[in-house]
Amino acid sequence: MNRSIGRIPAACLALVVGLAVAPLRVEGANCSLAKVSGTWAYTYTGTIFTPNGPLPAASVGHFAQDQAGNVSGSQTRSVAGDSGVEDIAGTVAVNKDCTATAVINVLVNGQLQRSATLALVYDSGGNHARMIFESLKLPDGTNVPVVITIDANQVSPKD
Repeated sequence: MNRSIGRIPAACLALVVGLAVAPLRVEGANCSLAKVSGTWAYTYTGTIFTPNGPLPAASVGHFAQDQAGNVSGSQTRSVAGDSGVEDIAGTVAVNKDCTATAVINVLVNGQLQRSATLALVYDSGGNHARMIFESLKLPDGTNVPVVITIDANQVSPKD
């Protein structure tokens, strides 16, 4: 008798999880570069870990993403209170399930400052994206440990 009582909550939990995840699968079943191309605005916040201790980082910016996966834009960032304006350029690869990977180069006056690899997920019909830095590398290949997340909204779709 105790075994069957224990199975009921487990079965209910499995049903609830299945129902909660089902809409995500349906929405994610139709993502493409064409669907998520357009003009985007974003913010990021997080921490850069240096040998001298952690530094807070934040940014606000915009970018255009075309139907070929090319990304270009600019941002104003602040690291430990030191702000600067930077250009961004890179590529994004979008999967049908609305996950994606991007490689973004950050430039100042045309000079590469760093490159970030991002993991993304699009939601809200492809009009919103959540991202996290998977890695951040300097031009000499040095890995910079970070924990940075990005929240982005599509401002206008590509015509």
